[in-house]
Amino acid sequence: MSRQDDEEREFDLRWADQAEQKEPSARARMLAARWKENPPEPVPFRGEPESAGPRRSSWVSTVIVLGCAVAVVLVLGYTRFPGP
Repeated sequence: MSRQDDEEREFDLRWADQAEQKEPSARARMLAARWKENPPEPVPFRGEPESAGPRRSSWVSTVIVLGCAVAVVLVLGYTRFPGP
């Protein structure tokens, strides 16, 4: 590109950025049309996930993980070192 092309392109970008009205994107137009007929319901900032089950305490989770680890160690220990 020549220097003149760069200057013309820069001018065009400045001219476009200074436009008083900008055309919305296709997605924005689609959502505006959809929401005009059927507005969305308000959603809390951090809503609870719908698929979450009852929450366990951190101690219960820790006991479950440690219990599984001990069970695996015991199973591996007995299978590798059979009795006399």
